Amino acid sequence: MAIRGSRGRGILALLLVPLAFAACVRQPAVEPQDGVPAAAPQERPPDVVVVLTDDQRWDTLWSMPTVQRELVDHGVTFTNAFVVNPLCCPSRASILTGRYSHGTGVYLNRGKHGGFNAFDDTSTVATWLDDAGYETALAGKYMNKYRDASYVPPGWDRWAAFLGPNGYYDYSLAVDGAARDFGSRVREYSTDVLARWSSRFIRSVPEDEPLFLMFAPYAPHKHAVPARRDEGTFDGFRRWRTPGYDETNVRDKPPYVRSKPRVRPGRADRLAIEARREYESLGAVDDAVGRLVEALEETGRLSTTLLVFMSDNGVAWGEHRWTYKLVPYEESIRVPMVVRFDPLVDQPRQDPNLVLNIDLAPTIGALSGIGARAMDGRSLVPLLDEGGGGAPWRLDFLIENLRFDRGGKDVVPTYCAVRSRRALYVAYRGGFEELYDLDRDPFQMRNVAGQNLPILDAMRARVAELCDPPPPSDPR
Repeated sequence: MAIRGSRGRGILALLLVPLAFAACVRQPAVEPQDGVPAAAPQERPPDVVVVLTDDQRWDTLWSMPTVQRELVDHGVTFTNAFVVNPLCCPSRASILTGRYSHGTGVYLNRGKHGGFNAFDDTSTVATWLDDAGYETALAGKYMNKYRDASYVPPGWDRWAAFLGPNGYYDYSLAVDGAARDFGSRVREYSTDVLARWSSRFIRSVPEDEPLFLMFAPYAPHKHAVPARRDEGTFDGFRRWRTPGYDETNVRDKPPYVRSKPRVRPGRADRLAIEARREYESLGAVDDAVGRLVEALEETGRLSTTLLVFMSDNGVAWGEHRWTYKLVPYEESIRVPMVVRFDPLVDQPRQDPNLVLNIDLAPTIGALSGIGARAMDGRSLVPLLDEGGGGAPWRLDFLIENLRFDRGGKDVVPTYCAVRSRRALYVAYRGGFEELYDLDRDPFQMRNVAGQNLPILDAMRARVAELCDPPPPSDPR
């Protein structure tokens, strides 16, 4: 498989490729152990590669042809994938541990309840797999406020993490315990640097040892800077606007939304440019996926590798007048998620079940055979294995958020929410409520919490049950 070089990513070239059957060898599922389904035994545990993008909306996956060809066309695309706290650091803590924020203690990107200093890194997917004999590596973003290049967290054998502020050009990496600075040359574009490093890691691991790689580029984070080869590839892209864009009537929304002004023409133009540049920045991520798949194929690992593509949260592009994350609306909480694992997935398909970022760690645990851990998520193995298609699954889930104040801008109160297939209910600290019937109102335009519907009491009770313990009272 050749890695693409310069390309014209015009709109016609970005049409979805029809799904094709994957050439997979199916293995039977075995009985669950300690409540966590385990994979069938193999000569050695499967390799694990996780591609974790930064702030990628769930509805942008169509723009990545390599992801479509190498992952979607060989795996399961989860069409209802979500995060349980729509902010970078809390989400990444949940991905590494399988725990909600009230289990990790990480609610924010900084401060007493957030960032690198709030995260207990002594028990994570990396430590579990490292103890089980895996060669482990992280390339890219770890936790906000990680600044000490000499500190390599437990469980990671190889380490190339953003040091201090993340970036596309002019950034620093902590590489295996030492700081290394990068500039603005073409070859120093961060996604490409991390892709080359990750590819070398895959090729360096002895064939009889399993590997775990977390590839976590900065793209397509806000203020995106595309690789120079991808600049202008979306100039012809006309940004679509959902019914929720620049919502006209926000009288039923919480005060922090009501305080937002309408999107004026100049701001609308800037938002459109930002959206195009985020799409363009995904071009190098798409190339990186091709590079990783090629390395796995050349080393004979691809057929037994668990490959996961997902994001840490979404972001709004003007929906409900909002242009950030944090909020309990679809644009913020919903993420792309594709899982390729050839031994279980014998043909590509879509799965509509509610799956979460906290499900990744249990899935890795089940397939690697490392045994059960204290986690809030569930293994996706029954959903990957068509033979387990009738397995019971969750009907709803909790979303947590601690009060966020970005310097007086984008102040979002503390809330707990429950999202089901049919409805979203949000309980803000202070008493404000939101309730949306997602069957009738998928864009969350009409808050019906004031209508005293029968479902309201049930959703209130469910939040009280799941949001325990509630977020801390002191957000600082």
